[in-house]
Amino acid sequence: MKQVEVQIMSQTYLLACPVDGEEALREAAAKVDAAMCRIRDAGKVKARDRIAVLAALNVAFEASQRDPALVFRNSSFGTPDGSDGVAADGTGAGLPAAAEDKLRTLIARIDAALAADDRLL
Repeated sequence: MKQVEVQIMSQTYLLACPVDGEEALREAAAKVDAAMCRIRDAGKVKARDRIAVLAALNVAFEASQRDPALVFRNSSFGTPDGSDGVAADGTGAGLPAAAEDKLRTLIARIDAALAADDRLL
């Protein structure tokens, strides 16, 4: 592993990456920096954590528009077969109950944090 220093919204981060992954990491950091700076410069959101969440959502949305087949593939939001990972009875298919509870709690916290803004941007 190699350590790479990047700047995002004027803050320095020291990140680990594979030896052959430095260019891709720098490109990703530049996209995140640009997305966060756009949100900050719009002036509606001040907190860095909220700016980071909104930037992550924007980057994920843009990626999904480029290749819809890869949207949330192999993630907690979906499965490779396109299902949402929820069983017919509404429970998380294959998720332990504790993990499902933690996920629901996290989603509720994100919803509460974003509700104060009443909209994403």
